[in-house]
Amino acid sequence: MTLSTVRLGTADGELAKALAAIRAELGVSEGFPPEVEAEAREAVASAAHPEDHSAESAAYEDLLDVPFFTIDPAESMDLDQAMHLERDGTGYRVRYAIADVPAFVKPGGAVDAEARRRGQTLYPPDGRIPLHPLVISEEAASLLPGVERGAYVWTFELDADARLVSTRLTRARVRSERRFSYDEVQELVDDGSAPENLALLREVGLARILIEQERGGASLGRPDQEIREHDGRYELVRRRPLEAEGWNAQISLLTGMAAAQLMLDGGVGILRTMPPPSDDSIVWFRRRATALGTAWEEGVGYGAYLRMLDPADPRQLAILHAAASLFRGAGYTAFDGAPPEHPVQSAVAAPYAHATAPLRRLVDRFVLVVCEALANGREVPEWARAALPDLPAIMASSDGLAGRLDYAATSAVEAAVLHPRVGERFAATVISTRNGGGELQLEDPAVTAPGEGRLVAGERVAATLVTADIATGTVLFRVGE
Repeated sequence: MTLSTVRLGTADGELAKALAAIRAELGVSEGFPPEVEAEAREAVASAAHPEDHSAESAAYEDLLDVPFFTIDPAESMDLDQAMHLERDGTGYRVRYAIADVPAFVKPGGAVDAEARRRGQTLYPPDGRIPLHPLVISEEAASLLPGVERGAYVWTFELDADARLVSTRLTRARVRSERRFSYDEVQELVDDGSAPENLALLREVGLARILIEQERGGASLGRPDQEIREHDGRYELVRRRPLEAEGWNAQISLLTGMAAAQLMLDGGVGILRTMPPPSDDSIVWFRRRATALGTAWEEGVGYGAYLRMLDPADPRQLAILHAAASLFRGAGYTAFDGAPPEHPVQSAVAAPYAHATAPLRRLVDRFVLVVCEALANGREVPEWARAALPDLPAIMASSDGLAGRLDYAATSAVEAAVLHPRVGERFAATVISTRNGGGELQLEDPAVTAPGEGRLVAGERVAATLVTADIATGTVLFRVGE
């Protein structure tokens, strides 16, 4: 459901300049050095017969008769995952194919070095900045429909309640039969016309959500804020995630937890970890939630509490934004030998690893290589093992850059959305206060912005827009005028 859509109109020219300045300041660009592009093209050519490409794994299994499908945003070309679901007795068999990026990246080569420098694909509003050259990420490795591809294929046997019974991981040749968008999946499932392969995603996804709730896992469930560009114009969209996105996410979570367990059992790997919320942060959040009108009752887990909130209510949306304070400290923990002292990702409420997006995130490539070796009783390749200690710092740096880029770009777009409306009054909710000012949650557009004046947390106010500077991404409201 679209919560807020605002086109920018005459502000687009100034916004384009601001976005270009943000890229320049952060030193990010889409292009790759010539030697990286050349090596990528050579790797694609040499990987035409993948059975001969790597002596570190067994021959590729033939799964070309399995009707895999993909679910991605309609415009995406870098398709990391394809899946197939079927009934297996009273339970289920889920196959999850992940793009075979290691087949195209020579350890220690130019593509590898550039990927380590970038860390992940970045998504500014004015164009994607990919992790790998497009000949790999959008062509040879992407699980596009109708073409044969190499993949790391996870096979999960689940019981009748969708609990994991066994895990298998092999490299295989696969072919996706169809590409779905999230909207298509939701529509087909809702109207009952989805084929069983796709309809089972809802069945398994809902069962896995129940398991997530049992173990205390949590998701913020906030509406997505998307910045879209079309023909040189931008729009800011607030969109509540579809149910289908949640079902799909459960397959990725299942894979990440299975990968983490493989590595913990094998004594080597890298986990995505996050400490539990501190007592102080929980106390602060409880106070904020109460001030905003929906108290977090004692005895209710924070995952269960967050699932109760309605993001269409501005005050409850403000609580969901405030809940980010409980999800801090996420990082990567590498180990070789003894398992980490704190292996859990607290929002997942289980050990977890990033293993499903190697086209877009560096660490996943290494996790796949480590897990495939462990799953098949072989030694982890030395090049992968040697890289593990370096990956946490690389990913932390990349995450920091992605955060700065997203914040600066979003601020510029929000300023552009509001720029023509300086002097107007907006309905808002005060979500925090500090030193004669605070933070406001606007109702429409659904923007969070600073305000000044006499503010009381949780109070609904009429706020006057006094500043919306696109070049600096600065927005300011005043209450009480």
